[in-house]
Amino acid sequence: MSRTAILFSVGVAAAGVGLVGAWPWLATRIENGEASAEIIALGKTLYAKRCAACHGAKLEGQRDWKSPLPSGRIPAPPHDASGHTWHHADGMLFRVTKEGPAAVVGRGYKSDMPGFGNVMSDDEIHAVLAFIKSTWPERERQYQAEMTRQERDAAE
Repeated sequence: MSRTAILFSVGVAAAGVGLVGAWPWLATRIENGEASAEIIALGKTLYAKRCAACHGAKLEGQRDWKSPLPSGRIPAPPHDASGHTWHHADGMLFRVTKEGPAAVVGRGYKSDMPGFGNVMSDDEIHAVLAFIKSTWPERERQYQAEMTRQERDAAE
């Protein structure tokens, strides 16, 4: 995600999560990696609906997430500070969420996680990521912000 402002139309986004009427229209921004309370709240709601069944209501992931399942696939990792999500730049996190890990990793990688690009808008994905990042301790947030800066600098 770039530093440029991202406009959210929560009236449209909220329709998919049953929030119509709660925020008929919210135009807000994510700037310098900081999201508004409204974006984080939307992300929390979307996370509960779309992600928590596998990644845990408290972002704790599935048991033994580092050990392959009998299917050979890896269980859903935690998104709290005990996991590895904070090791990745915003662009990678966005792509994995939108396209699914198998599409991003390639080389025949198999994952139980689908891409969410067909059920969540880009703005909704950014809101979920903002919520997840808001739960991390300062050290992890700073590390992840540095990974994002490096990703952005490499793209320029």
